[in-house]
Amino acid sequence: MSAANKGAKKSSSASDGPDKKLIASNKKARHDYHIDDTYEAGIVLTGTEVKSLRDRGASLVDGFCYIDGGEVWMEAVHIAPYVKGTWTNHAARRKRKLLLHKTEIAKLAGKSREKGYTLVPLEMYFLGSHAKVVVGLARGKKEYDKRQTLREQQDMREAQRAMRRRELV
Repeated sequence: MSAANKGAKKSSSASDGPDKKLIASNKKARHDYHIDDTYEAGIVLTGTEVKSLRDRGASLVDGFCYIDGGEVWMEAVHIAPYVKGTWTNHAARRKRKLLLHKTEIAKLAGKSREKGYTLVPLEMYFLGSHAKVVVGLARGKKEYDKRQTLREQQDMREAQRAMRRRELV
């Protein structure tokens, strides 16, 4: 594979690629932060965590990521204990290692050291049989930014309703 194609994503159609099955998304993060860049990372999980995720038992709401010793960690993400698990069941809010390339980790480490930047998990999904997390490099929004975003969304909804009513007449 050439260097130019190494970072490029393969376009996937319905027949040639694995399906993306959404487990959880973090809508609160998109409300509270400006997302500057996103990265797809693998997650190191135990067996009962995978089974629980297949039952859609996860919440990313209070989750955050940090870099420690050249490794990326995700913490405070809730993966519900597996219902049929026994003594081998996992802790619901343990820290989990994320798998990224060294160059991506170095880039994230440099950016996250800047004032105002943080790493937040945005969505978790299965890509084929692998669990993945989209990590966003984010800056916090001010209160007036949040109000402005809500106002824009409400205006768009009202405009779409008006256009639908206009089409019906």
